[in-house]
Amino acid sequence: MAGHGQGCSVQTPRRESPCPAEPTCSGVKTKAGEGNTGEKGLAQGHPTARSWLWSMVVPVPARSSDIAPTGIYHGMKTLPLPGCNADHLEEWGKLKAIRNFQLSCEQVMFPETPASSVHTLRPADIKTVTAIGSLQRAPGSDVHHEDLLQSTGKSFLEVSVETLAALISSFNPLVLHQSPLLGTKGETPDSQAIDLLHQAEEIVKLMKENQMMDFQNDWKLITVFFSAECSSCASTQLKSCILDTLEELRTVLDFLYKKVPRAFVNLVDSSELTTSSLACQDYSNVSNPGRNQCNCVGEHPPLDENILRWSYYDAWEKLLVSKRFDQKDDFTVILQPSLQERNLLLRPGRDAFITTSKTQVETLEEVYTIMALGLWNNMMEPVGQKQPYGVTKTFQVQCPSQENPYLFTYRNSNYSSSPETLNTKETSQERTYGTSIPCLGRGPSDTAPVSVHNLRPADIRVIAALGDSLTAANGAASKPHDVLDVLTQYRGLSWSVGGNENISTVTTLANILREFNPSLIGYSTGTGRETTDNAALNQAVAGDCAEDVPVQVRRLVDRMKNDTRINFQTDWKLITLFIGGNDLCRFCRNPVRYSPENYTYNLQVSLDILHREVPRAFVNLVTVLYIASLRELHTSNNTCPKLLMRIECPCVLNLEDNSNEFKKLVYFNRRYQERTRQLVESGRYDTTDDFTVVTQPFSVNIEMPKTQEGLPDSSFFAPDCFHFSQKTHSQAARALWNNMMEPLGEKTNNQQMDREIVLKCPTEAEPFLRTYKNSNYIYPNQAPNYGSQLLCEDRSPSSPPPTSVHSLKPADVKIIAALGDSLTAGTGIASDSLLDLSTEYRGLSWSIGGDASLENMTTLPNIFREFNVTTVGYSTGTGSANESNAFLNQAVPGAQAEHLPAQARNLLRLMQTDPRIDFSADWKLITVHIGGNDLCNYCKDPDHYSAVNFTRRIQETLDILHEQVPKALVSLVEVMDLHPLRQLFVDTQVQCPTYMADYLCSCVLTEEENSQNLSMVKEATRDYQLGIRRLLESGRYDTHENFTVVIQPFLQNPKISLGQDGHPDLSYFAPDCFHPSQKGHAQLAKALWNSLLQPVHQKADSFDFMADIVLDCPTQDKPFLATYKNSNYTHLPVEPTDEPIENWGSDLLCSEQASSSRVPASAHELQPADIKVIGALGDSLTTAKGAKASDSDWRGLSWSIGGDGTLETQTTLPNILKKFNPDLFGFSTGSSMKTAGFNVAQRGATARNMSAQARELVELMRSSSKINFKEDWKLITVLVGGNDLCQYCLDKEAFSVQKYVKHLQDTLDIFYEELPRVFVNMVEILEVSGLRQIAASSSTCALITKNFCPCVLNPEENSSELQEIKRVNRDFQAEALQLINSGRYEEREDFAVVMQPFFRNTLLPLDADSKPDMSFFAADCLHFSGRGYAEMAIALWNNMLEPAAGKQTYNNFTYDRSKLKCPSPEKPFLSTLRNSGFRSADLNLGKMEPSVPYWAVIVAAVAGVLAGSLLIWIVLRRRVKRYQHGTDTEKNTKMTPL
Repeated sequence: MAGHGQGCSVQTPRRESPCPAEPTCSGVKTKAGEGNTGEKGLAQGHPTARSWLWSMVVPVPARSSDIAPTGIYHGMKTLPLPGCNADHLEEWGKLKAIRNFQLSCEQVMFPETPASSVHTLRPADIKTVTAIGSLQRAPGSDVHHEDLLQSTGKSFLEVSVETLAALISSFNPLVLHQSPLLGTKGETPDSQAIDLLHQAEEIVKLMKENQMMDFQNDWKLITVFFSAECSSCASTQLKSCILDTLEELRTVLDFLYKKVPRAFVNLVDSSELTTSSLACQDYSNVSNPGRNQCNCVGEHPPLDENILRWSYYDAWEKLLVSKRFDQKDDFTVILQPSLQERNLLLRPGRDAFITTSKTQVETLEEVYTIMALGLWNNMMEPVGQKQPYGVTKTFQVQCPSQENPYLFTYRNSNYSSSPETLNTKETSQERTYGTSIPCLGRGPSDTAPVSVHNLRPADIRVIAALGDSLTAANGAASKPHDVLDVLTQYRGLSWSVGGNENISTVTTLANILREFNPSLIGYSTGTGRETTDNAALNQAVAGDCAEDVPVQVRRLVDRMKNDTRINFQTDWKLITLFIGGNDLCRFCRNPVRYSPENYTYNLQVSLDILHREVPRAFVNLVTVLYIASLRELHTSNNTCPKLLMRIECPCVLNLEDNSNEFKKLVYFNRRYQERTRQLVESGRYDTTDDFTVVTQPFSVNIEMPKTQEGLPDSSFFAPDCFHFSQKTHSQAARALWNNMMEPLGEKTNNQQMDREIVLKCPTEAEPFLRTYKNSNYIYPNQAPNYGSQLLCEDRSPSSPPPTSVHSLKPADVKIIAALGDSLTAGTGIASDSLLDLSTEYRGLSWSIGGDASLENMTTLPNIFREFNVTTVGYSTGTGSANESNAFLNQAVPGAQAEHLPAQARNLLRLMQTDPRIDFSADWKLITVHIGGNDLCNYCKDPDHYSAVNFTRRIQETLDILHEQVPKALVSLVEVMDLHPLRQLFVDTQVQCPTYMADYLCSCVLTEEENSQNLSMVKEATRDYQLGIRRLLESGRYDTHENFTVVIQPFLQNPKISLGQDGHPDLSYFAPDCFHPSQKGHAQLAKALWNSLLQPVHQKADSFDFMADIVLDCPTQDKPFLATYKNSNYTHLPVEPTDEPIENWGSDLLCSEQASSSRVPASAHELQPADIKVIGALGDSLTTAKGAKASDSDWRGLSWSIGGDGTLETQTTLPNILKKFNPDLFGFSTGSSMKTAGFNVAQRGATARNMSAQARELVELMRSSSKINFKEDWKLITVLVGGNDLCQYCLDKEAFSVQKYVKHLQDTLDIFYEELPRVFVNMVEILEVSGLRQIAASSSTCALITKNFCPCVLNPEENSSELQEIKRVNRDFQAEALQLINSGRYEEREDFAVVMQPFFRNTLLPLDADSKPDMSFFAADCLHFSGRGYAEMAIALWNNMLEPAAGKQTYNNFTYDRSKLKCPSPEKPFLSTLRNSGFRSADLNLGKMEPSVPYWAVIVAAVAGVLAGSLLIWIVLRRRVKRYQHGTDTEKNTKMTPL
């Protein structure tokens, strides 16, 4: 294509078409009748598949001459043609939003004859698309719809018609679309039906007059958008209102039914697309979500509006199913889902689709397009299975299926709307709503109690309640399926305050209490709203949220004061408050407004009024229920009105399982519950003896009631399946009463509603309603002390002052400073909510905070101030690094290693200019900690965040300090391993904001366990730590006596503490569960102090948040802060990292390098020159990690697929093959993924990742325009297994031999089934046990490999664990060989897979000192260098030419440029079993003897755990002086056999 959206319209009366007779795309002519097959199809000439992004234009007609030259009259238009480089983009170019979505449908042949029945109507049959309708202006709105819609340039009707026409054009390029009539885009007349009828008449007239269509015979798609507004009707007149509106719209459909032949009519309720709902969206400001940011009419649709709209929809569905409009075979009307989801669709930032960078005009057009696409998708879904409209990041456009190619109607969906009769047996309490009271002692106190803690049930004189529709008892007595009756508030049946009849027939809390005190007043009776007299003190309001409760409280207090029956001062009152369901149902619309913090605040305001104004009151604060269980009822097969449920509670029922939105719902729900408890347990409402608030938690972990068959029991719910039925009201009353009888700390929090609940009774010993006081319950300490004791006797400074940093005592430190990220900046340390996470509590920071003193706040400066009260530099209070109280705390939240040099320069400037600091004379302690943010982003850009770059940035920072800061000890805290933090986000019982995981640390917290990305981060963590250690081990910062850098390694292995319940203890973390809390910072400060005193070689390398850390003291023999020098620590020798001068190329001396005379059809006749394409799978060995001095992936040097340089300078398999075929394609170059070619290997990969890599490789090859997928011969090399072995003991099932072989089989099966013409090298896995010997061969390698490959390195010598891993290693080899030689892959002539065994027995080269020759190794001692990779390539190539029974099973790694073998005239082919003279059955698979002398045994292995395959060299046991290679060359090479 020439470009996105390029095209031009067919000729119309107003302009001439610039299109050529035969349009072209990308220089390729589109053949007549083929249509446009998309960018790929046009480029390759494939007419069989239709797949394109909608950034491309729609298909072209068969011939431009097919278009009538007269154009289309009266606004009738066709879609633009593709491939034209014209500027006429008015028709298609404006419809920008559709470009974001993908249509991928199989090529549909045009029907020879149009469908004869509307029930067999295919998209290709449709010739005309049009729509009628008007969007209702919300009552009271002063925004004119005309202005709004014209500001977008297109109305919703226009966009919907154009979108549907664009989609249909992929099946019928000649489809016409009729734009809405002029004057109807924004009109909202008082009589909608008249307007619709007028539009219908005009549309019919225009279609009849149009010369481009055959009105009688062409199939038409007509969409009727209508508004079901009935806002002027009182609730008592709803049914009449519905009937009137139905009749008006029925007139329009009757007209279409009579006048329009061959029509498929969509009927869509667009009531919520009101002017106000669109106009009130603020797309330019999503950061100010205050409550009154937009006073939208109907922002919170009341319950009656929701039920009205559903009832209207339900009535229409029943009418249409009655076949009123199905009497003719060429006409039908289908009721599509209503456009209900306005807030889900239109709220800013939804799924990152609507962004603040877009104008409101662009955003509205996108929303319109999304809804139109949703309408299309629902046309593809059977009636009864249609879905609400929504927005996702990748909106999938549905295609007709081969089984169901038609647009779905009621008839071809086999749909019936008659309610199903489910055979369910209700549990106990069935239709029995009364209760017997088993209690004997029911009398009041002898005298009216003066303390709420001595309150008996019979002492209560007044009962009241606050809340929402659950307390108003909406629908409690409604008959099944009578959804409209849910609007009736049966307050007399309300669980907490209803007083209908008596306890024998109606169980409510009030009726229970009346058995103790018949004079009880305040309970509600009958039906009605809160304003009616019989509502009494039940002041709950249907639809209310927590923010509305203060108004209810005020009204309740006034009613009690004005009721002459109540002695307001002396009567004891029981008030039950239950609220929060509506908050949770709306939280996704405005997460700040409905945040746990605001929810709790509103509860507090309400309770504060009661506490302040109402004497003698016992307040039941019923914890909000676990609302997610409602989803079970919504998803089960029952008669519940699912659409209405989604309307009533969209933020619970419209979310996808395991989505971030759902996780956020669960988090909000649990935080509502937790913060409610915290509010009460703060003691705020226990300041007087006549008032208390008690949380009643019976619904905290409530589950969906089930039938005996285990299905959700809808009998516990009103007909809307959302509100409680009388059955549940009875159970809730019993549960609440029992909670009131239970002492604090022992209250039921998981009441089973489908079980019998027996009422508990006051006892003689415990006759009172339970409070914290009479339960002997102690509220948790709300002000914990995080101070510490320092028991050091000698706190004196040096005398005289020290001149060497290695003689520095704690009291000598005058200046304290810090660099880093949010951990050091103090993000969220004292926060009690997510809203406060932006606060930087610098005064509490572990390494630099100076608030308070050590007695109540443990920080490193507070410890040092115990030695030297004149210490300065610490930060106090809150604020950013730029504020004066931050002082020398220059850490910045979000900082990465690349930002650290700038922090160092700022710190230097501050120290040099502050008058409190003698820059030259004062000793300074500078703490540096960074790396968390680098790791959190590592998987997104491994090159940018590589260990080499990380180390370089740290070095730049330390160099600045080293060169310019005198008298300084820099304490470099090692990079923290973030992996343990995953526990907080994967444990479903922990109340952490899992929905924030992607924002906090996506590369660690959101990845699946054992995923490739997570493994990469694990390896990067170790590489970061290794890089820093090597930097400091170099002695670079020990060049003079007044400066040093010391690494503090205690964060290398952090441990997340578990509470008594076995789940992570969140008290150590901020509300985001990622940053430490004040408690966590105190622990970090203790660990850091102790690390400062510990000798370098004795420092702790682990940290347990829960550990009882006692502050150490300097001792008489070790009085100084520990450094390398005063710890008598010798720096480990640093291996040279400079690249060798010589190259590792080879000379290919083959005389015959030509390809076969003809392209072979058999893989067994394949010559090297026949290979056109090369690919590879594997781990970090194939990515060529460490091939150069840095730890980057040098894919261009990869042994099996690298193509950097030439064979003369670097030996790789592609460089060898390029000598036979210079046009070889697919090899890697450089170190960037952009130039990886067909190298799909990834660090950290295990066998389980191979099938995914195989699929990726197949798709890359299939989609490449550079190769002929079907004809070109492909060579693919696979090597994997080291990671599996290194992790075997951690999960023996996941890394078992059977799983390993099964993964290899799945991989090969993919190639076998999907790839034509392929030769697969399966390289045999090495043996990894020798890693133990290489780790012991040098101190440097011992340090590096300490934390790698635990299943090989950790077992004791001769232990059963070590013997087991060796056995598994051998089984990997044997079983993989068995798979390859099983004959499974012999049926195809053009496919071969061959085991290449050169790694089975490998000789380790030794240097002149009989030590491993490190020139073959990378700097990490575990991967190959460029030299080592070259040896692997040589061995692989030679294996490929060697016959099956004569393959060399070792590689001695002796450098020789002439080791490459050549094909011979007798054996010119790549070796396979067949052309070697074998068949699978001929091989003895159980025998794996080496084909070399007894001393040439296994000595090298590649493995890797965490983030990459680790190359492991196994040191051999005996020394060999000489090894003869070939027949002409003798090399004197020192080797050690095992």
